[in-house]
Formats: sequence, structure tokens, C-alpha cells
Amino acid sequence: MRSLAFNIAYWLLSIVYASAAAFAALAPGRGATSWIIRRYVKRMVQAMRLLAGIRLQIRGRERLPAGAFIIASKHQSWGDGFATYDQFDDLAFVTGDHLEKFPLLGTVLRKLGAIVVNNCGGREAREALKHRSADAHAAGRRILIYPEGNLARVGEKFRYRSGVWHMYRDFDMPVVPLATNLGLFWPREEFRKNPGTATLEFLEPIPTGLDKDEFLSRLEAAVEGKTAELIAEATGQPVMPAVRVLAADEIARAGQAAPVTA
Repeated sequence: MRSLAFNIAYWLLSIVYASAAAFAALAPGRGATSWIIRRYVKRMVQAMRLLAGIRLQIRGRERLPAGAFIIASKHQSWGDGFATYDQFDDLAFVTGDHLEKFPLLGTVLRKLGAIVVNNCGGREAREALKHRSADAHAAGRRILIYPEGNLARVGEKFRYRSGVWHMYRDFDMPVVPLATNLGLFWPREEFRKNPGTATLEFLEPIPTGLDKDEFLSRLEAAVEGKTAELIAEATGQPVMPAVRVLAADEIARAGQAAPVTA
């Protein structure tokens, strides 16, 4: 019943607030649209707590640097975005172009200044990420990105893509790794919700100036290591490293590269 109540609330809130945000997008500036989306996020976090029984514990806020920075987060659940967005007054975020297929949502994303890129990656996605994130950087906004570019199951990880490093290098901004175990409670694309206390933890910022390999290695170690610890803490099980899996675009490329035999 908890899961049913939450899912009904999820769709009702999404429809109502998306419609209101699309109407507000007709106004100049992004103030009205941003205000509505912040209300939407807060209502969703409340619904998580009151209906699904999922409480959020936020750790490490004292580690956040002053000024603008990039948040590079683990992505296990549709709830990650709500939980993280709720921690900031003004947050730009990188999202896949799959969201633009929903009616009105593309208009809202553009008004919010969201950084929309091709889900499949590649040179075109990197160029879009560079140019669209430049606007957020110029405005001094904090930027949220999911460096794996995919929603991972608990205990799994995807390859960490280089887009976050290009932002880190081009904008000379520190990157704050963010670990989470929210996927235990709001599982990836599943109807059921599991009550309990989920944790999001901001980790020590990665200072500017690192080369690509060192940066990505350090980021992945921080996010995946702490995420594994948070999962173990919540489940009472030993700490288990995540298993690397292939993303859809990697599977497609592997299939194209496979030799054809008679």
C-alpha cells in the first residue's frame, strides 16, 4: 500500500507541477519556473517520507566549498535528483535528452537552464555539454552531473565518462563527489519502495589541476568506495565493490565490432 500510495502521489505531483512550470515558462526569466520546481522537489521529498517511509540523511555538507562547484553523483534511483536538488537554492543539472520526449518537459528544462545532452555520448554530446554548461558556469551556479551517464542497480557501476573532467578542466572548478544508497529504498525503475533511512554523503572536494586519468580514477574511487560503505551500513552486510557492467551504447558498439561469420 505504501508503494501504491507513493506512486499515485508521484504521478499526480509530476503532472500538476510540470503543467504549472510549463505555464510559468512563458514568463521572462527563470525565476517563476525555478520557484515551482523547488516546490515540486520539496513535495516529492515529503511524499518519500510520509507515504513511502523513506527518510533522507544528508552527511558532509560542511565539506562543500564556497562559491561554484560541480557535484559528481552516484545515480541509483529516480529519487537521487529530488534528494540532491532539495539541498540547494539554485542548482543546474546535466540530464539526458530522453526527458525531452515527455510533453512540456523540454520547455521547462530549457527555462531552468538544464544541460541536456545526448544519452549515447560521443563528440556531439561533449560539445553540447561544454557549451550549455558554460552558461551555468558564467552565472556562478553549482552543477550536478551523473558521471556514469546511466542509472545503475545497487551493486553495479558503469564506466565513468569524461564529460565531468572536461567541465572540471574548462571551468577550473572543484568537484564534490556524492555517494548514496538511496537505490536500496527506491530501487531503479521498480514499483516497490522500501521504508528506511537513505543516506547521501558529500565527500571531500577534488581540487583543480589534475590530469584526466588521475581525476577520473580519484572520482570513481571516492564515489564507489563510499557508496559501497553506505550500502553495507544500511544492510548490515560486508562492504562489496560494485561490479562493472556495460552501458547500452557500449553493447551496441561491441555488437557492431563483432566479426560476421558465415
